[in-house]
Amino acid sequence: MPKVKLTDLVLRDAHQSLFATRMVTADMLPICEKLDKAGFFALEAWGGATFDSCIRFLNEDPWERLKKLKAVLPNTKLMMLLRGQNLLGYRHYADDVVAKFVEYAAKDGIDVFRIFDAVNDPRNFQAATNAAKKTGKHIQAAISYAVTPFHTIEKYAELAKQYADVGADSLCIKDMSGLLKPYEAYNLVKAVKKVTDIPIEIHSHATTGMSVATLVKAAEAGAEILDTTISSLAMGTSHSPTETMVEIFRGTEYDTGLDINLLLEIAAYFREVRKNYKKFESSFLGADTRILASQVPGGMLSNLESQLKEQGASDKLDAVLKEIAVVQKDSGYPPLVTPTSQIVGTQAVFNVLFGKYNRLSGEFQDLLVGKYGACPAPKNPDVVKKALESLKMEKEITHRPADDIPNEYEKLEAETKKLLGTDTVSVEDVLTYAMFPKVAPDFFKKRSQGPVVFKPEPDAPKAAPPAANQAARYSVNVNGANYDVVVAPAGTVAVAPAASAQTAPAVSGPAMTGSITIPAPVAGTILKYAAAEGADVAVGETILIIESMKMELEIKSTAAGKIHFLAPIGTQVAAQQPVAEIGGVAVPAAPAPAAPPPSAAPAPAAAGPGGAGTVIPAPVAGTVLKYAVNEGSQVASGDTIVIIESMKMELEIKSTVAGKVHFLVPTGTQVASQQALAEIG
Repeated sequence: MPKVKLTDLVLRDAHQSLFATRMVTADMLPICEKLDKAGFFALEAWGGATFDSCIRFLNEDPWERLKKLKAVLPNTKLMMLLRGQNLLGYRHYADDVVAKFVEYAAKDGIDVFRIFDAVNDPRNFQAATNAAKKTGKHIQAAISYAVTPFHTIEKYAELAKQYADVGADSLCIKDMSGLLKPYEAYNLVKAVKKVTDIPIEIHSHATTGMSVATLVKAAEAGAEILDTTISSLAMGTSHSPTETMVEIFRGTEYDTGLDINLLLEIAAYFREVRKNYKKFESSFLGADTRILASQVPGGMLSNLESQLKEQGASDKLDAVLKEIAVVQKDSGYPPLVTPTSQIVGTQAVFNVLFGKYNRLSGEFQDLLVGKYGACPAPKNPDVVKKALESLKMEKEITHRPADDIPNEYEKLEAETKKLLGTDTVSVEDVLTYAMFPKVAPDFFKKRSQGPVVFKPEPDAPKAAPPAANQAARYSVNVNGANYDVVVAPAGTVAVAPAASAQTAPAVSGPAMTGSITIPAPVAGTILKYAAAEGADVAVGETILIIESMKMELEIKSTAAGKIHFLAPIGTQVAAQQPVAEIGGVAVPAAPAPAAPPPSAAPAPAAAGPGGAGTVIPAPVAGTVLKYAVNEGSQVASGDTIVIIESMKMELEIKSTVAGKVHFLVPTGTQVASQQALAEIG
């Protein structure tokens, strides 16, 4: 028997870390026979973001993926990553849904359930662990690793004993940021070994460049299992290379016993497969040592950078990084892992932009009052008081949060039947709908078309960068008339009627009059159209999707009418460059004398008759999620009137005066910072 076993992450976390979880099952199956012969402890193949990615981007049923993989990997255990009471969604689910999900995951092929909780609250493991026990499958409790004054080796050892007592078959130290240092790993494993004798597995990302050394020291301390990934999908934000670890241990007491030649064949296969996903590749391939100082995970760091750009606050990144440490402390030192990393990071942005806790996101309030579970350390009582007052609660939740959620499987089943228009639905479809109720309906409609296909793309010739003195040119449509806009290097803007040779649309289609132009809010690449050319669209309907800063952004129509696209799929567009126009819109006949410069914020779309009153602006860029009161309602100063979604968090917008509310933008609208949302008259 080998002293050290390896779990390979190539089918899940590797491509999630490197190219946005886009690998399709068709690219996994051909190599599974060799993977099955390799002798891994397990293959991590499901959970995490794969479920979301399958139905959102790949048009692929995640349950069918699991069944297919199990059929061709009969000799190797399949592992999934499960977020405890969150399962794979973004909220806590009732116990009956958790039980049903675990039951069917086991039935369809999962052998090892790696269960973790963002705040390391053992109570959030309870339902998933009990359900997994009934299936007879392996239960691995994962400790989310963080570096804070509270997270000492003694605390981790205490937590490990709690998890072992809950009924775990093994433990995992889950280092999502690459912060676990080699000698800390050695001491941590030794401490855990003193309180429990169940096997320990180490999961450490390569982001900071320390992971190979960390795995070696963990093995020396007695860790029985290590997470690695085949070399062609290793390093960067991924993990240590499998072959590297095999060779380091070869001939020692930690020898894995794995065949290097077979592993090299597997690596060669994935080296070719990786070419299919070049357009999704992260630009980060080396070691990001900034994380060692900021303690911020690499994925969180890149996400913050793009979010600050959207808010026009790129210069605030250093201030936000410092503020993250403050917010993490004030909220009880939660580890920075999904979803707490986004919650803490966004609140840090709000603190920098609006002042210390002047605006609290809905999710941050929930974290403070215990709706996500018990955080590791005491919280700032003044900030907790603010959250309790905002939520109209008397005290924090001290019981298991899921105790407040009544059984909901039957309700979700009825909703799925109604959605699919049938009296019978599979349990798997109900669970898919439960995880992602906003994404599943569209997936169910398109599922029969089969998964998307990715092929290698030739390297596109790089366009020469514009000269420093070169002007930027745009074509815009204002009230049915086409104009050329030239922005000079000095910042001056010239507008003139477009010459006929210059006004031909990039996509063939009928010219339109009385139209509204839809600009790209940020620079990016047009990925796909969400509506057909010439189709009738409604206000707030998604019309196309662009990829910007490694993320996909839905562009919505601000008017109702027929759509005409102004740029083909694959086009790289500048911020505020027109990408579509909506025809048949009732607008004044006279053309505007001048088009706004590309940097101007979009004008608010009035939802009804306006009047003199106090305007309530959006404090940040985002999407209008819902109205908190009805149009025309009488509101008091301090009342919440609208909720916007910004940086994946919900933010309540309150009235600053008393009066009747009149909304200026419809729900679903993407708004710029300081754009008028409502008027109080």
